[in-house]
Amino acid sequence: MAVASTTPNPFRLIKSSYLLPKPNPTVFFPPPNLCHQKTVLHRTRRKLCLTVYVVMEDQKPSTHVDKSEANSEIPIVIPSVRGAERLAKKRSERFTYLVAAVMSSFGITSMAVMAVYYRFYWQMEGGNVPVSEMFGTFALSVGAAVGMEFWARWAHKALWHASLWNMHESHHKPREGPFELNDVFAIINAVPAISLLSYGFFHKGYVPGLCFGAGLGITVFGMAYMFVHDGLVHKRFPVGPIADVPYFRKVAAAHQLHHSDKFEGVPYGLFLGPQEVEEVGGREELEKEINRRIKASKNS
Repeated sequence: MAVASTTPNPFRLIKSSYLLPKPNPTVFFPPPNLCHQKTVLHRTRRKLCLTVYVVMEDQKPSTHVDKSEANSEIPIVIPSVRGAERLAKKRSERFTYLVAAVMSSFGITSMAVMAVYYRFYWQMEGGNVPVSEMFGTFALSVGAAVGMEFWARWAHKALWHASLWNMHESHHKPREGPFELNDVFAIINAVPAISLLSYGFFHKGYVPGLCFGAGLGITVFGMAYMFVHDGLVHKRFPVGPIADVPYFRKVAAAHQLHHSDKFEGVPYGLFLGPQEVEEVGGREELEKEINRRIKASKNS
């Protein structure tokens, strides 16, 4: 820090042993002898005047700052080692989850496609096409995918935020590591899907066809849920062009309101979350959150 320079502030004190009275302002012409006497007294007074200079310190800081001192006091911002470690850890966690998401998505998608192909190929052997069974399989695939949204909404409110809160609470806290305890629910939902797909794949008939379709619909919903919920909303891995889809952006904003508890946890669903928010009068908050997310995506 530069030391403030002092500026002398002189003032003058006059001390005299002879103090003459002030002259009368009346104008007159004094006699010659008086003029001479005044001149002598004036000279004498000038000789006897004592002038005392007292220097007072003025603490006003000088505007001049030494460049060497100024440069020496500039703080140097050094990146925190802990901050760098935290950033590297976060990147590692995102990469780990991305690998897991891609592998599971690719594996599940491949198995689902192969299962559908070989099941219908196997059923159509001999020239008989089971039209009703095929229609039932595809119809229940769509129905199961839509029904999973309502199941997830009910389970989220009645189970996850109630008796199973000890597991779901990890999803509402800052995550430590690439995974959280709440991810167990994805495995729990995968068990009936795998069971239905297996039964429908290894058995012929109308009922096995419906079971195969139900398992397929649950699988499709689970994959879509992972990309929109984990990827788009919570940014556990990049989702690419999915983030630019207007309705998915709206879904992400609605789910973000769920984590803010502005409407007592609403919405509990995911893909129909915007409708839930609008039903409780949260349209304005939903629009604010959408605009906030758009602005954040542009600045990133």
